[in-house]
Amino acid sequence: MRFTVNGTAREVDVEEEMPLLWVLRDELGVTGVKYGCGVAQCGACTVFIDGQAMRACQVPAGSIEGADITTIEGLGTPDALHVVQRAWIEHQVAQCGYCQSGQIMQAAWLLDGNPDPSDEEIDHVMSGNLCRCGTYPRIREAIRTASRMMRER
Repeated sequence: MRFTVNGTAREVDVEEEMPLLWVLRDELGVTGVKYGCGVAQCGACTVFIDGQAMRACQVPAGSIEGADITTIEGLGTPDALHVVQRAWIEHQVAQCGYCQSGQIMQAAWLLDGNPDPSDEEIDHVMSGNLCRCGTYPRIREAIRTASRMMRER
């Protein structure tokens, strides 16, 4: 299977049923994508596939031929953080941090399609991303800040 991960062409030889999560983590060493529940209910494994936020634990490798996949590693770099990553740091969102790559990816996807979401829209789109530490108020504030930052540039 051939596809692109974070701008780099990749090729793997795996079973078509293997979840993309394991292709990324075990075959390609892209470990920012986290295993949370394995049934697409927690959002820890959120990635973009052709610009759409998807749960990598439920995407079979056989369906990604030719796809453009972006993970947290491809969203921004330490020297050039994505606006959502900057807002996350400003609001000190992470506690344990385990869910944060999925949270950030989902928030970036939200703002890409809706640069000025209401609190209700934020809550709705982010509801599939769970945080055991309960940082939801900080997540919402960080999304609001990222939205303002995007409108100001």
